[in-house]
Amino acid sequence: MEVKEPGARYLAKPAYKQTEVGLIPDDWEVVSVGCIGTFSSGARISIAMLGPESSDAPVPVYGGNGIAGFTKSALVQNPTVVIGRVGQRCGQVFITSGPSWVTDNALYPRSLHRPMYVPFLARALAAAGLNDLKNRNDLPLVTQSILHAVRIGIPATNAEQETIAEALSAADALIESLEQLLAKKRQIKQGAMQELLTGHKRLPGFAGEWDYKLIGEFTDCTAGGTPSTRVPAYWGGSIRWMNSGELNLNTVTEVEGRITEEGLRNSSTKLIPANCVLIGLAGQGKTRGTVAINLVSLCTNQSIAAIFPNESFDSRYLYYNLDNRYDELRELSTGDGGRGGLNLTIIRSLVVPYPSVPEQTAIATVLADMDAETAALEARLAKACSLKQGMMQELLTGRIRLV
Repeated sequence: MEVKEPGARYLAKPAYKQTEVGLIPDDWEVVSVGCIGTFSSGARISIAMLGPESSDAPVPVYGGNGIAGFTKSALVQNPTVVIGRVGQRCGQVFITSGPSWVTDNALYPRSLHRPMYVPFLARALAAAGLNDLKNRNDLPLVTQSILHAVRIGIPATNAEQETIAEALSAADALIESLEQLLAKKRQIKQGAMQELLTGHKRLPGFAGEWDYKLIGEFTDCTAGGTPSTRVPAYWGGSIRWMNSGELNLNTVTEVEGRITEEGLRNSSTKLIPANCVLIGLAGQGKTRGTVAINLVSLCTNQSIAAIFPNESFDSRYLYYNLDNRYDELRELSTGDGGRGGLNLTIIRSLVVPYPSVPEQTAIATVLADMDAETAALEARLAKACSLKQGMMQELLTGRIRLV
């Protein structure tokens, strides 16, 4: 079977053998990490020796969670593998690109007993699931003995090791570029929201002063409810019922819950129309103050307020305005030290910059277009991550060979 990808040709070879790490090519071997090299802890370094990267401190310092800072001198001169040794996230694998310092919270190979392409070794160790092998003490550890006992399959030649590592590095580079582009898009949108939603920047064709109105002056809002869970007849019908945890969907087109007509009649929940602006009322986590907009008719629980749409304003504009005021909404929470939650009175009293409806629509359209671009990038990133995971499984077991 032949699978073609840009820049490379993949050929599945028929000669395989069954081993303790699974099916691998006949010309690969299974070896323990201890036979590849001697791994030991790095050296302690004082916090005073760490700082941001600079000409005076160009050397990255690797701890159990990656780069912890930079210093002036190196413990290791060449690219090497670094493995987090301590903590719940122990077993993470990093690879240095040059001189580095490795702390005593991480392991690295003091010596290699056989020729190995270091980036391939890093990939193979990352795929070995070292965190799952940590000891179960109060302080989780990946010890030298645990690491040395791990067995991995390796190609016989450095050339094949290098080819595999380079293919996975190319996948990483694509993922990194998409992550950077996504972060930039989000930053641009945040800036656009700050400018457009305050009137500091006006779109072409619009001028004049904005009004400022209380939400209660141009619409009303309501809270939902929950049918009794003790009555099976209230649940499993055809009416959508949204819980507050689903506010993180932001744009709500579907929800998990369903209630019956009987559940609707016998509870305080209400069937609200599409294009309501939804706000989380309660919760000490991130839910309180979280804003969403529903594109389908549904019911909500009592921890969600729904601001009704009407022709006097653009619901999408109000959604973006309130979404940009998350921290403010959190601070407006009532009760003991701000822990009491939002309520409908507070929401009705919120002051909103109120341009003309056509300008509201124009602003919302610009921001919605930005959201669409971001969603497309997020989909590309998710696909790239999935493809890379598949590549790792295929390439690091030799099920697909690079030639």
